Amino acid sequence: MVLDGIVSSPLRRHQSLKKQWEDLGSCSTVINRHRYLLTALALLAFLCTIYLYFAVTLGARHSSSCYGLTGKDKAMCQLQHVQAISKGKLKFF
Repeated sequence: MVLDGIVSSPLRRHQSLKKQWEDLGSCSTVINRHRYLLTALALLAFLCTIYLYFAVTLGARHSSSCYGLTGKDKAMCQLQHVQAISKGKLKFF
């Protein structure tokens, strides 16, 4: 019939997927084929890790207006920030 070429049975579909998997080769073949993409992905992950490290460590210290205060002054400043946040008045600068 004409529709046999268009509509495939699950058995034929399974065989075609198996053939594609066999054509793919071993893991080393896949790694060799996609070496550039894997290298770019590893570099991107490394750079994102460095960026997040500095964003968290440096951003938290210098963005606060309580930076440089110690003791009671720092506690009062932080308390004012908590009160401002709880009222919905967050100051960015």
